Amino acid sequence: MSSDHPLDPLTPEEISRATERVRPLFDDWELNFRVITLREPPKAELVKYLEAEHGGDVPPAFDRCARVEILVKDSVETIDLLELIVDLNNNSIIKQQHLEGKHSYIDSSYMKEVEEACIANSKVQDEIKTLDLPPGASVIIEPWAYATDGSNDMSRRITMCWFYLRLTDHPDANYYAYPLDLCAEVSEDLEVTKVYRLPSSANQQIHNEPGPFDRSKIHPTEASEFHPNLRPSPRTTTKPYQVVQPEGPSFRVDGQKVTWEKWTFRVGFNYREGLTLHDIRYDGRSLFYRLSLAEMFVPYGDPRAPYPRKGAFDLGNDGAGINANNLQLGCDCLGTIKYFDGWHNTSSGLPLRLPNVICLHEQDDGILWKHTNFRTGHAVVTRSRILVLQTIITVSNYEYIFAFHFGQDASINYEVRATGILSTVPIALDEPKPPFGTIVAPGVLAPYHQHLFCLRIDPAIDGHRNSIAIEESHAMRIDDANVHNPFGVGYETRTSYIEREGGFDLDVTKNRVFKIVNEANINPMTQTPVAFKLLPSYSQMLLAHPSSFHAKRSEYGQHAVWVTKYREDEMFPSGRYTMQSMGGEGIASAIEKRAGDEKEARIRNEDVVVWHTFGSTHNPRIEDWPVMPCEKMVIGLKPVNFFGENPGLDVAPSTQEVNKSVLFDGKGDGGEACCQTSGA
Repeated sequence: MSSDHPLDPLTPEEISRATERVRPLFDDWELNFRVITLREPPKAELVKYLEAEHGGDVPPAFDRCARVEILVKDSVETIDLLELIVDLNNNSIIKQQHLEGKHSYIDSSYMKEVEEACIANSKVQDEIKTLDLPPGASVIIEPWAYATDGSNDMSRRITMCWFYLRLTDHPDANYYAYPLDLCAEVSEDLEVTKVYRLPSSANQQIHNEPGPFDRSKIHPTEASEFHPNLRPSPRTTTKPYQVVQPEGPSFRVDGQKVTWEKWTFRVGFNYREGLTLHDIRYDGRSLFYRLSLAEMFVPYGDPRAPYPRKGAFDLGNDGAGINANNLQLGCDCLGTIKYFDGWHNTSSGLPLRLPNVICLHEQDDGILWKHTNFRTGHAVVTRSRILVLQTIITVSNYEYIFAFHFGQDASINYEVRATGILSTVPIALDEPKPPFGTIVAPGVLAPYHQHLFCLRIDPAIDGHRNSIAIEESHAMRIDDANVHNPFGVGYETRTSYIEREGGFDLDVTKNRVFKIVNEANINPMTQTPVAFKLLPSYSQMLLAHPSSFHAKRSEYGQHAVWVTKYREDEMFPSGRYTMQSMGGEGIASAIEKRAGDEKEARIRNEDVVVWHTFGSTHNPRIEDWPVMPCEKMVIGLKPVNFFGENPGLDVAPSTQEVNKSVLFDGKGDGGEACCQTSGA
């Protein structure tokens, strides 16, 4: 594999080269390679490259650089986190930094070591014996990153171990159906430091009083199992549905570059963000420099200790890339599929292939536009085809499906679907429902929680100098002699520009719209700047109190929209290192620090970045158990006075000759062909 473009992810050969360059610097120490990933070129350099590339000129030469994170253990067992930037072209180290007090993401192999150390601990074993578990049952330990609550020293990594019971020997049995009231904390050097019992009522506290597992919590298997081998036979009423493209797909793929309809863009992938998109253009016009999911935070609302320690940064702590699923034909994606692999690294620095982490395919999306001339009865119908790039991650109990949808009308939609299994805690059978959770099975409480995502939008609307306009719709005055609105039905739009960095809120009562505009390019017909608007996913913001560590660590949860000036390496709204972070490193703090510098704070007609906070306040239902149906959230980016007409006007009308639909004959089988398109 060779890399022909500065935005291509690192190849296996480049990962190995970075390892070979770094290893000799630490001959006497034990190394754990956490990250070996592309350090994207500085934007100023990359923009010149892209302009030459699209202009037909020879692009300038570029240096390939790797960002490397390593854990270094010295002779006295001290573990330090270091970051290095390796120039792969010149085989040199151009930066080395000791990240004192910072922690890298969760390592699956380390978590396995935590499990093994925890279950082997004599005190843990003694506590398990006091549970008096049913014969044949086994204990499952699920390690979680410790979310800061102010109770422990965060300079060393701490892992929380939650205990569950698996009643059967089937490996896919749902152990979340039997949470145990046992908890343990494990230090970075794999020592169990605390073992205690969890509260079993709304008002109970952590305690050390041993007690047996309440066997009356045991309930019928089918009530809490999701795996088909442990459930009654599934329904058989759904007949096969097959997506067939006899002439193949309409997209073209050249390395990481995708061309479809009038779209071109480059596909990226890294351990943290997972799927990234770069240099997005429509019909040759620049739209977006970079799009990515920058962070997601899942704070739990159970106020009882130790549950405030359940606050997961699923990207910063876990990584969307390293937790990406190996997608399968006929299951995760339908139709003619192009898969992209990802590459990560082992702890020893070897390349690690992550197969099929992104799927690319086309999908019917209903009607794009239609009109029937009522005088002639002639209809023109154009169906919408979208191009889908999808990735799916599994983070412990939850799955998240992330997908970019490209439309023939120059729109982009970003869709998030949440599914998987609720994270559960024990509650006594005779306890009433607590105010902060839902009882989903006997003795099983699913606490309320939120999922707060942040989509990072780096626009380039006809260039890299953009502004953010806020447009609102207001009723026109009726009692003003200077306003002609005699019948009281008129309304108007009012537009203001954001001048300085900051956080902003949505307002559905005013139809508040955030538009990314290029003030230097005026649409000759509408006489307004060309723009794309954000179609937000209306969501409740963070519910945790501002004084809480949840709030301090996830500053982006304060507002739905943030606008900043582009800065190299300012990629993540809660900071690069979220593991056991103390707060003060997020987007709000960064904006506040720059507020006194007018040049730094000014964003109008600058290279700007828009950050959209959205998500779900998930108050579980019984219908979410034992596995929850997908909850869907959608964000849109849509042209506003960017074109001279409907950009989907030239999409061919839909016809029966092409689509070959069949008429239902009343017997469940396909009959003769259905009606032809008239007047088209």
